[in-house]
Amino acid sequence: MKELKASPAESPQGREPVAGSGNPFYRPIKWDKTYYSFTGFRDPEQELEQAMRVEPTLGLWLRNNEKDAVKKQKASLPRREELKRLKKELCQKFALEDIRWQRSWGITHRCCQLQSLSRLSQQSPEAVLNLRGHTILFTDQSGMNASGHVMLGTMDVHHQWTKLFERLPSYRSLHQQTETLKERISHVLGGIQVIHVDRLGSIEEHYSILKSFHQRLLPRRLALHPRSLQGLVMTVENDRSSPGLHEMGHFIIPTTCEPRVLQAFLQSRADEARKRIRRSNQLRVEEEEVLLRCLEALALRSLSKEPSVSHTQMIPCCRRLLEERSPLMEGLRVEVSHFYSVMQDGDLCIPWDWKG
Repeated sequence: MKELKASPAESPQGREPVAGSGNPFYRPIKWDKTYYSFTGFRDPEQELEQAMRVEPTLGLWLRNNEKDAVKKQKASLPRREELKRLKKELCQKFALEDIRWQRSWGITHRCCQLQSLSRLSQQSPEAVLNLRGHTILFTDQSGMNASGHVMLGTMDVHHQWTKLFERLPSYRSLHQQTETLKERISHVLGGIQVIHVDRLGSIEEHYSILKSFHQRLLPRRLALHPRSLQGLVMTVENDRSSPGLHEMGHFIIPTTCEPRVLQAFLQSRADEARKRIRRSNQLRVEEEEVLLRCLEALALRSLSKEPSVSHTQMIPCCRRLLEERSPLMEGLRVEVSHFYSVMQDGDLCIPWDWKG
């Protein structure tokens, strides 16, 4: 240590001298955020985060990534055809309504899931017969969701899937009871339709919530005309303390809502709910129209969006794409999201608020 060269002490922003030493000993220091706000020095971590958040323009990003996307998309074509074949074969074999996926898993991953289901159908043909008429949804958990779709957990083994198939008759019965509960609640609440938003919520949980809510309504005789709230929709949720109205027009009602409070809220906000529903329907139609125009004008192979991207985000995004008319997008599969990415099968993710 004595042989270390002496050098001038630096600012405490990056180094720290050792007290009592003729020659300073340096080590990096991670300062508390208050140090930078007090001294006015620049926070290197904050600068790095800001630099990482700076997004390129759409044109620049496409020039840097279009070749990679085209290459991956061409390589994925045989897998896409195999996925299409497997899905059609299974739907016809078991009279399925549809096969869907919770996430944007890669094509290879999806093929493996369908191949696994096909092998199971050969090992346990009787159990798989219970799938007739259902929609299969590959997710993180197995069961039946509130829509009556059969959820197959992608991490589960064949034994767990088989047990689920054997229980499907009882699940169907519970789903029917749930639909009956919705009709009874609708009858009590002026014809309002009860819906659910969470696609992955289990049928057991959904039934339990509706049953608790219905039992709370029964002792009270609400003064609602049988058709006064017809055309409106509502969801019932466990994790809310007060009723609300979603921007898309559906009421969000807590399970524990006091019936008289509920009646007053529904009646006072009914006109506003109808306005929001009309606005939501208009936006949906507008989005479909501008999306189709984008597909044709930009010669895209496909154009979709993540569920988290709203109509009010998707519509201006598509309009700006029409103005940009980048030839680099021709023949590509594009998904509007919140970030830039080239997926493993060549699909392009672009943020809805991309910079021009």
